[in-house]
Amino acid sequence: MSKVKYYYDPDTLSYRKIEPKKTKRFRNIALFILGSFLFGLLSLVLLLNTNLINTPRELSLQREVKNYELQFELLNKKMEQIEDVLANVEDRDNNIYRLYFEANPIPDEQRRAGFGGVNRYKALEGFNNSEMVIATTKRMDIIKKQLAIQSKSLDEITKLAEEKEKLLAAIPAIQPVNNEDLTRMASGYGWRTDPFTKARKKHWGMDFTAPKGTPIYASGDGTVTRADNNSSGYGKHIRIDHGYGYLSLYAHMSQYNVKKGQKVKRGDLIGFVGNTGRSQGPHLHYEVWKDNERINPINFYYGSLTPEEFKNMLKYANQENQSLD
Repeated sequence: MSKVKYYYDPDTLSYRKIEPKKTKRFRNIALFILGSFLFGLLSLVLLLNTNLINTPRELSLQREVKNYELQFELLNKKMEQIEDVLANVEDRDNNIYRLYFEANPIPDEQRRAGFGGVNRYKALEGFNNSEMVIATTKRMDIIKKQLAIQSKSLDEITKLAEEKEKLLAAIPAIQPVNNEDLTRMASGYGWRTDPFTKARKKHWGMDFTAPKGTPIYASGDGTVTRADNNSSGYGKHIRIDHGYGYLSLYAHMSQYNVKKGQKVKRGDLIGFVGNTGRSQGPHLHYEVWKDNERINPINFYYGSLTPEEFKNMLKYANQENQSLD
């Protein structure tokens, strides 16, 4: 029940009832409605910007965002594991593989370098989780770059390994005449007495005494560059170019089993012991060349002799005696 208001009338000396005007009443009603609307609108805006009231769509989006954040955490953990494995591979690459094959290690600055120039992550800016997304993306890009560098490095190591394998097969590393076929190891590399002039003369190879017709084997992979009797003193002889600066020579042979231009493998039968050229008896004169310099062949028999056999050969090779050519 609305209150009735009165006012004192001094003319009649009595209280008179106040009759509200209709315009004022309508104005009050309008102000009340407007105030209620504004209050309701403000309350709605406040509620929509808080977590007190969420629409089903907003709840669904919030769940998606939390799921994405969880996925990013899992992704970062996986990247940590990948980085650990990659760091281990890089360490072995630098300190084992590249060291073994005499290749320069790849510096960490090159492996872990970032990306300069244009901002690659501008499209990821301006979101609530931009920092996390950008940091994860940068991390992934660096891992991808490290993997690319490591892949190229392993390709290089593979090529070096193949080349190393060829080098090891090419080095003249076995004795050209089997031990059981030898009569004796007549003379080694160094100063020896010439059998014809009796003067001291540098003997540039090793002499293996064996019966005529004893098999002679290639001491390493290579290509036959000569198989002829056109070099003074050597008689029938063969020269094999092994590559990498190595060459082996087999002299005083009785006959050949290969011809010029033929490719041979270590252990292939290339000819037979003889007594041709400047020779005092059936034997094989064997030389090893490196970069056009004759070197001591005894340093290359690791592929066919036992330690005891090598010790005995070293003993006989170092004796000051008379050579057979």
